[in-house]
Amino acid sequence: MKKKRDFDTELLDRAIGFAVRAHSGMERRGKGFPYIVHPMEAVAIVATITPDQELLAAAALHDVVEDTDFTIEDIRAAFGERIAALVEKETDIEIAEQDESMSWHARKQAAIDRLAAAPLDAKIVAIGDKLSNMRAIERDYARIGDELWNLFHVTSRSEHEWHYRGLADSLRELSDTDAFKEFEELIDKVFPK
Repeated sequence: MKKKRDFDTELLDRAIGFAVRAHSGMERRGKGFPYIVHPMEAVAIVATITPDQELLAAAALHDVVEDTDFTIEDIRAAFGERIAALVEKETDIEIAEQDESMSWHARKQAAIDRLAAAPLDAKIVAIGDKLSNMRAIERDYARIGDELWNLFHVTSRSEHEWHYRGLADSLRELSDTDAFKEFEELIDKVFPK
């Protein structure tokens, strides 16, 4: 007997398909697995906070503009204004982190400031991305310890701690969610006080 499907996932299905095609052939840097695993993990994290299909779709698409040849206009045409705005906000935060005209610390501070000023919906999408990244850092840290920091452009453990604690502060509006609690727990585990 087939289960009745009363939950409409058409939008999310399209967004996931788009993200899979956009990230096709890409590897998660240094991880040895398909890049698409990261956006799918972000979707799963966002789903613990909200069933809003547009936020879930934005989580699936959050790295498409930053890491592929697709533009925000492509996202807007395919998924509408709200999803495009959420992806654009996440992309703006990420671009701030990569602006080579500023120091690493200044770029990260700009990203933290943009995230702190972002609307709640954008913070929900961002926690999916940031928690997925922090989970990867924690796994790698458990495996190779402080050698992990040598894999980054900035090798200072204290700088990475400052960055992740700043991200947590900017996401504090989500402090009642399990995702935020896990994010803080992982930060404390990787950067014990």
